[in-house]
Amino acid sequence: MDAQSRGRADEIDPADQWVLNPRTGSYELQLGDSAAQAQQRPRVAAPRRTASAPAAPTAPSPGVPKPRRGDGPPGRRGGRSRKGGGGGGRRKKALLITSGTLALLLVGGATAAYLYYDHLNGNLSVTDVAGAGTGGFKKDQPINILVIGTDKRSGAGNEGYGDKDSVGHADTTILFHVSKDRTNATALSIPRDLITNIPACPTKQPDGSTKTIPPVKNTRFNTSLGQEGRDAGCTMRTVKELTGIEVDHFMMADFNAVKTLSTAVGGVPVCLDKAVNDEEGSHLKLGPGEHRLEGEQALAFVRTRHGFGNNSDLDRIRIQQQFLGSMMREMKSKETLTSPKKFLSLAEAATKSLGVDSGIGSISKLTDLAGELKNIDTKNVTFTTLPVKDNPAEPEGKKATVVVEKSLADPLLQMIRGDVSLTEVEKKEQAAKEAADADAKAKQDALLQGNRAPAADVRVSVYNGGGPSGAASTTLNWLQNTKGMSKSSNQGNAPAKVGATQLEYAPNQADQARALADALGLPATALKMGTADAAAKAPLKLTLGPDFDKPGAPLGAPVPQQLPEDVQQAQADKAICAK
Repeated sequence: MDAQSRGRADEIDPADQWVLNPRTGSYELQLGDSAAQAQQRPRVAAPRRTASAPAAPTAPSPGVPKPRRGDGPPGRRGGRSRKGGGGGGRRKKALLITSGTLALLLVGGATAAYLYYDHLNGNLSVTDVAGAGTGGFKKDQPINILVIGTDKRSGAGNEGYGDKDSVGHADTTILFHVSKDRTNATALSIPRDLITNIPACPTKQPDGSTKTIPPVKNTRFNTSLGQEGRDAGCTMRTVKELTGIEVDHFMMADFNAVKTLSTAVGGVPVCLDKAVNDEEGSHLKLGPGEHRLEGEQALAFVRTRHGFGNNSDLDRIRIQQQFLGSMMREMKSKETLTSPKKFLSLAEAATKSLGVDSGIGSISKLTDLAGELKNIDTKNVTFTTLPVKDNPAEPEGKKATVVVEKSLADPLLQMIRGDVSLTEVEKKEQAAKEAADADAKAKQDALLQGNRAPAADVRVSVYNGGGPSGAASTTLNWLQNTKGMSKSSNQGNAPAKVGATQLEYAPNQADQARALADALGLPATALKMGTADAAAKAPLKLTLGPDFDKPGAPLGAPVPQQLPEDVQQAQADKAICAK
């Protein structure tokens, strides 16, 4: 029973937008702007809270379509007036009716928007990670999100994949680093069979208490989740210890996430260089050429270990990167963003199939995060893999695990910590950047030219912004007792992490800054001069970064600007054929 005379909007009763669904026996609110759009747009049922929600999203809630005239609550079926009449009285009455209808529309539309918003919130599965991570991203700092794919066989239809009672592992893990200026991102894959250390992990229990799971040395990375009761917070802590990068948030997907999200975008395009017939594992069977995969086929594609390359987990990582890059392109495509059906389906699938931490555990928080990411072009997203080599502790012919290849991993991790983009830059842009860097270096070198203040006159507040634990306290004692800078103070942890040690000062504090730079051996690039003079007794601000080892020791090597040639990488905007 739908509203009649759709073309005569001012004669439609607000209640007519609520439609009885004969399959469910309940009323559903039909959202839309026009009759044409109404034919395309899915009908959204007034939501009901359930005792347990599935899981949470990577995508923001979609904008709820503007209500048509006539949106309103169910409960009455007022029809058109059949009475005649004419003249000014009829027009006055029509005006009154229209005004009343508009008031109802405003209330009804707001209610519909709230109901859908509340419905998406109810879909979310949120985990309290007991203090793991930073507690939340900041708008003027880089963002690090840990995307975890678990092999837990949860969800309808996944029992047939074997090991149905498994608590799951961190089967696929990607650290997604978003640059401070929000122009680029790096997606770092971490192999599941990597041998590493898992630190002690506090986990929240169902009764509200906290249980600390003991640390484990020299074990597979994938056991950082699920095993012995570990949650995603344990994986976050393991990644920090492994990479030196602190994670802001996590998002976790199971098998159903791949199936539902790939279907919601209308399929994910992939290209195969040769035919694949994986009868042993995923049962993927595809011919060479291009395919659009969704549902079970999409899941088989990202799970297969016997169809590409050397049938290793590292080859599977490359296939997953190819798939994710293609999915990103589909999500940002005009066809997805302008299709109400696809957009609403994507929001529904995302909120039901992905889990998140409490720091982004609501639609409003996810919308804020999406606002930080929305302008990153896929051409500025680079996939790479933490460099590894065969585990030398295992005998030849039985290599099943890997260890970090430090000579390649160290510069890669330095670049991510230093917020350096891995994206290829056009020659013209690169030349302009090099010229700007040279100009900045000349200005920085000039800062070190001039007088030095006596040590006793140097006032400085010391912060730890990513240096070793206790570095601020150690540096304070060294400055006061070794260098005679008694007016130093320890301010503890900095409000935000920094990529490298920096000394901030005002123009009228330059003499003090030079003296402190000499004492600590700071390079010119560590000095950051402000534009306005400071008050007479205001201190300098010294923030110790990850390049800081101990006071008096030279800072770490400069952050590299280019990756070693042997580090695997792929651009998200480039479609390649899997081999």
